[in-house]
Amino acid sequence: MAETAATAAARLDQATIDRFASRFASIAAEVRKDILSPEGEEDFVAELLTALFARGHVLLESRPGLGKTTLVRSLGAALGLQFGRVQFTPDLMPADITGTTILRTDERGGLYPEFQPGPIFANVLLADEINRASPKTQAALLEAMAERQMTVAGTTYKPGQNYTDGSGDVANADTGSDAAGLFHVLATQNPIEQEGTYPLPEAQLDRFFYKLVIPSPDDGLLADIVTHTTGVQREKSETAQHVDGLSFEELQGLQALPPLVETPQSALNFAVQLCQVLNPVTGRPSALAAANEYVMYGPSPRGAQALILAAKVRALVEGLPNINADLIAKVAGPALRHRVILNHRAAIDGMDSDSLITAAIQHLRDADQG
Repeated sequence: MAETAATAAARLDQATIDRFASRFASIAAEVRKDILSPEGEEDFVAELLTALFARGHVLLESRPGLGKTTLVRSLGAALGLQFGRVQFTPDLMPADITGTTILRTDERGGLYPEFQPGPIFANVLLADEINRASPKTQAALLEAMAERQMTVAGTTYKPGQNYTDGSGDVANADTGSDAAGLFHVLATQNPIEQEGTYPLPEAQLDRFFYKLVIPSPDDGLLADIVTHTTGVQREKSETAQHVDGLSFEELQGLQALPPLVETPQSALNFAVQLCQVLNPVTGRPSALAAANEYVMYGPSPRGAQALILAAKVRALVEGLPNINADLIAKVAGPALRHRVILNHRAAIDGMDSDSLITAAIQHLRDADQG
């Protein structure tokens, strides 16, 4: 029986937890038909799904050619969602993303407004090289991400729905209102090219639930990628199919489950302390010396929220009814790395946010054992 948003409010029993874990595994397996991803801690397919089930947006950082577009397209196919893509450039305007209202001529020669939707009206949107667009254009997308709605020519629209006229009605009868809340942005940026880019401000980075860094492939994985894309399988690319029986209603129900996972006080304390130790402020230095030395700004409250929600998703995947400090530690990298803003001295000394997060986790564990 499909898990719905209504039944999700019921008691989170083991059968429901097991069903979530099974669905998560099925979706991940479907996406991996097109994506060769390293297993374990660097499994970015699983991390991407973790953010999606937490209703979060994701910032992807990787070099060109590592399959970001294929990843997002395959995710949309596996979930049965509409896929959209925007290539960000310096001359891209907000209307190129959101759409615009134009005047049409009716049969009598009169004029009437018609809304032409932009690519943002998709359930899964790839914002490719977001740091190449101007801050004004970036803000248009980030506003839609935060509010899950936008106003064009005085009319409010919701991304994730398909509008084809000026009435504001959903045109795709197959999705109906069930698709309204399904809107996820995956934005990419290239860490190599910096000339002609507009780095996202800290406040806008904070709107991303996760930042995933897709690693360069090792020898074995690179060989698998080349074999997979240059042989007979090349003609069968992007083979991910809609997971059998997964409806919009069930997907929304699955997204409603993570908040039901219990948060013991010890786990909550660990998440709060992790954010605090990475966030030295005037008059309250961190107990972690490296944070005082290298951190300019630490995680906001959104960072702690992301830690808890991501850990709840991972708890369901592992068949657990509650979160713990170990699960929080597992998700700390993608949840906090873009929220720990380092100073110039960190760049000089070769310090990065991941290393600081790891040090902070170890510091808390040592303090707990002491």
